[in-house]
Amino acid sequence: MQIGSHHLANRLFVAPMAGVTDRPFRQLCKKLGAGYAVSEMVASNALLWNSIKTQRRANHVGEFNPIAVQIAGADPAMMAAAAKLNRDHGAQIIDINMGCPAKKVCNVAAGSALLRDEPLVQKILEAVVQAVGIGPNAIPVTLKIRTGWDREHKNAIDIAKLAEKSGITMLTVHGRTKADLYQGDAEYDTITAVKNSVAIPVVANGDITSPEKAAFVLQTTGADAIMIGRAAQGRPWIFREIHHYLKTGRKLPAPEINEIQSIMNAHLLDHYEFYGEHIGLRTARKHIGWYCKGLRDSHAFRQRMNTADDCKTQLQMVNDYFDEMKFHSDRLLLLEAA
Repeated sequence: MQIGSHHLANRLFVAPMAGVTDRPFRQLCKKLGAGYAVSEMVASNALLWNSIKTQRRANHVGEFNPIAVQIAGADPAMMAAAAKLNRDHGAQIIDINMGCPAKKVCNVAAGSALLRDEPLVQKILEAVVQAVGIGPNAIPVTLKIRTGWDREHKNAIDIAKLAEKSGITMLTVHGRTKADLYQGDAEYDTITAVKNSVAIPVVANGDITSPEKAAFVLQTTGADAIMIGRAAQGRPWIFREIHHYLKTGRKLPAPEINEIQSIMNAHLLDHYEFYGEHIGLRTARKHIGWYCKGLRDSHAFRQRMNTADDCKTQLQMVNDYFDEMKFHSDRLLLLEAA
């Protein structure tokens, strides 16, 4: 798999998710088998460029290449300026967000709201490609979309053709409309139709939750790659599971408690260092909750864990909980052997 001049390790991508795919999470997913990861969405509004949140999202120090930054907005000139700024700060690929269904994004006519205005879509794509995709310092420009505004107004094929004509290097399609949000089943038939309508690489996104589903989606849609979002939350090893299955046709055993604990410890320590004490403590809670989902007494543990008032205490509580899980697991094995 290749994006522009960038050769990727495989065709398994981490979806950009606001508040989730920060640098520590992207790095972890890449270590565990993802071939490519896109940053959290960065606003094109110049007034926000110096905010702490935007600067943190644009922090790629030590990150594995290629560095891909997603930008969002509805003004072609502002999007072009944002693309240039991020390229100058180390971005090697610019991804344009026309897929986010969140109200706060769509209410300013950005994200998937843009799909209602094809002439504006074309202006934005052409402006960004002209700004960073042409010339001696050119970098690839990619696009992420949904299948349309709603089920009665699906225009993914038209947008895909516009994208190809405008110089977009790769297209990712989330198989739902804006109105669907994250409800219902992903439309793999629409992704297949998009793939058959353009020559540029197409990435399939939506409801890919297992190695078997990944193989099914790749075979069904003919997509060049797959993008995984929510299924990687608390389960970043899903990428190595899928990679192994696609390569061998066999499933890897689920990670044991020891390994999950080790992966989570490394993630949390990197997370705390990246965000600092105050923000790190609070933003780690969702990741801890995802890691513990489905484990014994996890709901009660999360309630206790949320009372921690510093990162050191939070981390100790997490490790105490996992040590307890290992104790019960070992005891169960002993009882079974007896």
